[in-house]
Amino acid sequence: MPTTRRRTRIGILAAAMTAAAGAVVAPTAAQAAPAEETPTARQLLEKCNNGTDVCIFHPDGPPQLSMGPSHQVGHSAFNCTQDPQRSGVGWSDTTGESNSVGVSMSAEYGFGEVFKVTIEASYEHTWSNSHTESATTYIDVRPNEVGWVTRETQLQTVSGRYELHFPDRYYGHYYWYVPFTATGPVPDAPDTTTQHTRAMTGQEHADHCG
Repeated sequence: MPTTRRRTRIGILAAAMTAAAGAVVAPTAAQAAPAEETPTARQLLEKCNNGTDVCIFHPDGPPQLSMGPSHQVGHSAFNCTQDPQRSGVGWSDTTGESNSVGVSMSAEYGFGEVFKVTIEASYEHTWSNSHTESATTYIDVRPNEVGWVTRETQLQTVSGRYELHFPDRYYGHYYWYVPFTATGPVPDAPDTTTQHTRAMTGQEHADHCG
């Protein structure tokens, strides 16, 4: 590599590493291109292994586990009889992934595959973009009551930053850094399924028992 170009790359790398964190960690304000000429985080990550020499994820630490929000699964069971009823509520629930940039991670190739390989290599831990569970849950519903099922699924969150090296200047620079956080399901992890009952409202009784 010519001496001049090598010095230029080193200077840009140093500036990028000391810049303030933001949607995209870029060179200092004095060196940065005008805002309208700066790529978005999504544009940069979509170039990962699709125009870069290097695309590396540097995690801040191991995946963090948490439970997702409680949400209803399956239909509601209305008991319009004068006797307690046991109702089977069949349900199928899919948990997907989300990330801080909005870039697609479901493609077989491209950024989604790069991310999956990186995480599994770093942690020896499977990353899943989507996971579906199906079951039937039984609820004991008293007369004039409604029953339903809620579920909470276990999630894993990873955060860090992507380091991208371009063979030629991309928006004026060889090196870019992108902060990134992603949350996805943990396949086959324990979940929380809960049965609920309450008295029907007048409108519910009219709609389902009239």
